Amino acid sequence: MATPTVSDKAERERSRRIGALGALWPFLRPYRGMMLGAATALVATAMISLTLPLAVRRVVDNFGGADGALLDRYFGAALFFAALLAVGTGLRYALVTRLGERVVADIREAVFNRVIGLSPAFFERIMTGEVLSRITTDTTLILSVIGSSISVALRNVLILFGGLALMLITSAKLTGLVLLIVPAVIVPILTLGRRLRVLSRDNQDWIAASSGNASEALLSVQAVQAFTGEGGARARFADVTEASYNSARQRITTRAVMTVIVILLVFSGVVGVLWIGARDVRADAMSAGALVQFVIYSVMVAGSVAALSEIWGELQRAAGATERLVDLLNADDAIADPVAPVALPRPVTGAIAFENVTLRYPTRPEAAALDHVQLTIAPGETVALVGPSGAGKTTIIQALLRFYDPTSGRITLDGHDLRDMTRADFRASMALVPQDPVIFAATARENIRFGRPDASDADVEAAARAAAAHEFISALPKGYDSEVGERGVMLSGGQKQRIAIARAILRDAPVLLLDEATSALDAESERAVQSAVERLAKGRTTIIVAHRLATVKKADRIVVMDHGRIVAEGTHDALVAEGGLYARLARLQFTEGPLNEEN
Repeated sequence: MATPTVSDKAERERSRRIGALGALWPFLRPYRGMMLGAATALVATAMISLTLPLAVRRVVDNFGGADGALLDRYFGAALFFAALLAVGTGLRYALVTRLGERVVADIREAVFNRVIGLSPAFFERIMTGEVLSRITTDTTLILSVIGSSISVALRNVLILFGGLALMLITSAKLTGLVLLIVPAVIVPILTLGRRLRVLSRDNQDWIAASSGNASEALLSVQAVQAFTGEGGARARFADVTEASYNSARQRITTRAVMTVIVILLVFSGVVGVLWIGARDVRADAMSAGALVQFVIYSVMVAGSVAALSEIWGELQRAAGATERLVDLLNADDAIADPVAPVALPRPVTGAIAFENVTLRYPTRPEAAALDHVQLTIAPGETVALVGPSGAGKTTIIQALLRFYDPTSGRITLDGHDLRDMTRADFRASMALVPQDPVIFAATARENIRFGRPDASDADVEAAARAAAAHEFISALPKGYDSEVGERGVMLSGGQKQRIAIARAILRDAPVLLLDEATSALDAESERAVQSAVERLAKGRTTIIVAHRLATVKKADRIVVMDHGRIVAEGTHDALVAEGGLYARLARLQFTEGPLNEEN
């Protein structure tokens, strides 16, 4: 379960500035025209709002002596400006909201594009649910800021400074008194605002942890229920959710305190200043219209300050969310394509070489998953990797796909180091059937076609027949167009594996990688698939990882691995005659006598 760490919190303490929102500029830059239109509407509406009190002053000062025609003109002008204000506000809302939706869509796409290309090592350090939380929850916060808060903040800034300027023109004395309370207002905004930003990001971290915890439990719901782990899952989720709530409560309390302090100070100061202004009117030091104008501007300025204090909290939260998204965009990944890649010559022959390869997983550096492995596979050769669990068999396939890079040594395809080519280039020449088949929430046809998106329906069906999958797919309610559910929940383990094999067959790649490809099949299906694999392997370089030795007896060469090392190589008969680990494994699987003796 992912939870915020001490280092995470230390990082938040080091970075408290609202300037983190500057990272959004690259996403805003392409839409400068839209921003200019919104800014124009914003300035226009702010100016109209600041103009209205001037008309009110004239009405008040001339109310007693003005004729009806003059009053009609004043009120007619007020309606005209109100109409302009309405149109300008509607235009600003439309442009800003559209801008927010467009930018957030771009951010989500950029983050997903980055994350989908990160190596498996990255996902050993962060839960998938947390990544999804950042893409959804954090971008929603940014949408609120771009689509509303920033626009409202800029409008209130214009009202604030414009109102202060007009207050100064109206009465320098009263304005000076108002400005005396500004420092008292700014201090809590800055002080509590910094604290609010730390709490906001902490809250987002806990929300992401909660999402990750729920995602893990729901994706493993069958195992959770089978082991009656619902209670534990509920308790763990409740703990994380409660921590998220407590974090949110601290954030809400801090923001509420800041709002109370700011509003109390602002309006207390305004009331005191207006009391002095009222005394000046009684002494004929200023007109009633001037006081009313000053009152309106004071209310506008006070309202702007209060609104800005509210918006400041939103900006703090969005700054934290932006940092988290930027963390994903700038995530360090040891597996990267070269700056100047070498193109893999076509056609690919499938010659593979592991040259003194040692590989340590980033999260388990103390043990070598592969230890000085020397392995050469000729084009078209079928090589089986056998050995006990943890021997390094699957690591060979992961290294060949460049999910992980060797700590030392190199891996080549047709004589070219994998690190000198783009991953998409050499992976296009490989077809994988993993031990745990990946089935998407789509139709059976779409799952098979994932191996080659441009394949025809006839090609898809031919691949399914070769993988012994056609019969059960045809029996589904809608045949090949039947939905198979999330992660293939509507299929059995063997059916999932046959669809994965059909996908690899359809890919028609020169290098075929089978990681326990028949482990979930019954005996009859296994024989059918084994025959299909044998036909498919002809003319292709094939690497088969298997525990069941019966599936690899016909391989051109069997490579025996133990503790990350190659301990023997040869044909089935030669390895049995040689004795050693393979012969012991063969006795355990093909006879009962030795097994009983060892028990």
